[in-house]
Amino acid sequence: MSDTLHKTKSDIDELLDSLVGLNHQLILYNDDYNTFEWVIESLIKVCQHHPQQAEQCSMIVHFKGKCTVKEGSKDRLSPLKEALVDRGLSATIE
Repeated sequence: MSDTLHKTKSDIDELLDSLVGLNHQLILYNDDYNTFEWVIESLIKVCQHHPQQAEQCSMIVHFKGKCTVKEGSKDRLSPLKEALVDRGLSATIE
């Protein structure tokens, strides 16, 4: 599937999730052992963030202690949460 098509499908999925009231948040928490570079790389790879978006989220996590990095249904967010946790990051779905 092309990257553009995948992004469009992802945008539609997010919109549908919000319209049917299934919105949950994937929250990333600060820790003392992962580098900014690793967090940024993880957000780009797992959550398909753009580099600037990933950098901004990593700064929010660092200074505020947590940041919502994705919204959607629990079913859609669960694999992303597990992938972040597998990379050594602390994340939950609320």
